[in-house]
Amino acid sequence: MATFTSTLPDELLKILAEKAKALSQPKNRLIENALRLYLEHLEKAEYIKSYKQAATDDEILSIAEEGMADYLRELEK
Repeated sequence: MATFTSTLPDELLKILAEKAKALSQPKNRLIENALRLYLEHLEKAEYIKSYKQAATDDEILSIAEEGMADYLRELEK
C-alpha cells in the first residue's frame, strides 16, 4: 500500500476527526471509503452521459433496433 500526503481545510479535518471517533474507525479508512464511493459515482456519471449521447445518435439507434429485431426473431424460434 502506498502513502499519500495531502492538505485539507481545517473544518473538513475537524468533521473527519469527529466522524472517525464516532464510528471508531481510523480517518484514513473513512477517506478511503469516501474516495471509493466518489470515484464510483464519477464512473456511473460517465456511463449515463454516454447512454444519453447514444440515445441521440441515429446510427447507434439503428444498430440497436437491428439487434433487437434479430433478438426477437431468435425468441420466436
